[in-house]
Amino acid sequence: MRQIPVDTSAATVMAAKAPQPKVKDRRTGEIAQDAETGAQLMTVDVMFAVNDEVEILSVTVPEPGITGELQMGTPVGLTGLIARPWENEFNGQKRHGIAFRAVAVTSLAAAASASKPKAA
Repeated sequence: MRQIPVDTSAATVMAAKAPQPKVKDRRTGEIAQDAETGAQLMTVDVMFAVNDEVEILSVTVPEPGITGELQMGTPVGLTGLIARPWENEFNGQKRHGIAFRAVAVTSLAAAASASKPKAA
């Protein structure tokens, strides 16, 4: 499957929603797991802003790759972000889109507050 690396260096990225378990099967409630490691997969919605354009992306990340407290508005770093085009057919209708996956999502809030000078 084709994987396209996504450069986040010029983007502002913030958590739009707290991480949620990625559901593999909505009928049974089965949670998705990483095929290689067996780790539970999570979905993190992020606001991805470059210049004057803003998108909300749902990024899949293994649970151990989530570092720090992620709440709405928390600035985050995305490690190893890739985009994967997909398409399938469901009930005779073709569907397509782009899935995003990262190795890690890291809160940058602690680093930002640590770099602020303390008031005297």
